[in-house]
Amino acid sequence: MNPTEINTSLFKRLRFVLVETSRAGNVGSVARAMKTMGFSELVLVAPRCENPLHDAEAVAFASGAGDVLAGARIVGSIGEALEGCNFAAAVSARLREFSPPVWTPRAFAAHVAGQSDLQPPQGDLQPPQGALRPALLLGNERVGLPNEIVQQCNVLINIPSNPDYSSLNLSQAAQVLAYEARLAALGEAGGTVEARGVGFHGDAASLAQVEGMYAHLEEALVAIGFLNENNPKKLMPRLKRLFARTGLETEEVNILRGIARAILERAPKR
Repeated sequence: MNPTEINTSLFKRLRFVLVETSRAGNVGSVARAMKTMGFSELVLVAPRCENPLHDAEAVAFASGAGDVLAGARIVGSIGEALEGCNFAAAVSARLREFSPPVWTPRAFAAHVAGQSDLQPPQGDLQPPQGALRPALLLGNERVGLPNEIVQQCNVLINIPSNPDYSSLNLSQAAQVLAYEARLAALGEAGGTVEARGVGFHGDAASLAQVEGMYAHLEEALVAIGFLNENNPKKLMPRLKRLFARTGLETEEVNILRGIARAILERAPKR
């Protein structure tokens, strides 16, 4: 089985998530950008525009991608939007002090498409166990993604652009990302890409599992006095950034939670 046959499963695995989008036309434009590159899974988190899937402007801007628009889901939280995903990438032109590792669109695409030890899904079945189920998060047109959402992601994608004018329209950013993902899925990106890592040898931990581990670890650090719960400062964001660079597997999350559990069992009672 050649790499192209393996990697085409990315077209079924990659999810586009729009967070608090203000204009229905942008939702339609993103649907069009996705369909031109072969992607179809679109999720809207708490959109600020009314009826974004049926708005006349959204339908017009979708321009032939009405099926992607009609199949989109609207949810109320990031947790719902990322359910079933185990790799999330925040897209932002603005770099953050405590962001996860910063990747280019090409590095992201190569990573999520380049799981060479995976078998392709059969028919309409879900991706095989162990496959990355990635999500791309794009924020509100005016304010982007809030820091608390960025910190939950595995990587921050920054699109290289003119430093004197680095602002891309929402659908333009989605088009760049969908294009790079398509090239990688078809094995046409070529060359070596930084930050690809060695891939996952076990099952990638879900985002919910990782967030549960962070909460458990924070509880343990408070119990032994290492973290002051009333003045936490920047310890947890730094730890999240550290772990985001590792690509945690389910078993690794379970080990860390086991350590946290042992700490709590032995910590002095308050």
